[in-house]
Amino acid sequence: MAITNYSELKSSIADWLNRDDLTSVIPDFIALAEAQFNRSIRHRSMVTRSTASIDSRFSATPGDWMQTVQLILDTDPIQPLDYVTIETINEKRAASSAVSRPRYFAHVGTEIEVYPSPDTTYTAELIYYAKLAALSDSNTSNWLLSLSPDIYLYGSLIQATPYLRDDERLPTIASLYNRMVEDMNISNQRTRGQTSSKMKIPAFG
Repeated sequence: MAITNYSELKSSIADWLNRDDLTSVIPDFIALAEAQFNRSIRHRSMVTRSTASIDSRFSATPGDWMQTVQLILDTDPIQPLDYVTIETINEKRAASSAVSRPRYFAHVGTEIEVYPSPDTTYTAELIYYAKLAALSDSNTSNWLLSLSPDIYLYGSLIQATPYLRDDERLPTIASLYNRMVEDMNISNQRTRGQTSSKMKIPAFG
């Protein structure tokens, strides 16, 4: 059967598991799969932008933020900030507490710390990987389900295994799932002009 929305996905999972008594837990399998997707998939469809005013040392990241691609000050000319570690920020701040236009940033939990601290209010643009919009009865599809319903199906079947305790198909399903995720990430890297097998973006968190 075609899998184009949340309802069809749930029905397909039930069919693959050959069970008609899992209606209440299949949404949990999907939600657990989505948590795994957020950890393992990085695709251009996840990249989004958010603008904010930076007028202090710390600023909150968006609620759907997962990983930063770039932080840019909307100045003339625009100024990309350099990512550094918290240790580097602390060293710089210990050497000088002067306020000025920020040049560096680091992540502290779910906040962004800039250095130097702003001397005025700056408009900044954060380009980042956003969490996948979770499927539900009110949000029946998203970019990943439209692009790769097989990843959604196999990812959900993997999450069903601990609940069902035993499924001889798990190694095959897991192998197919891992290959699909790897192919998606590699395809995305090629689209971005990357040839390495690793994402050439800084991993923050």
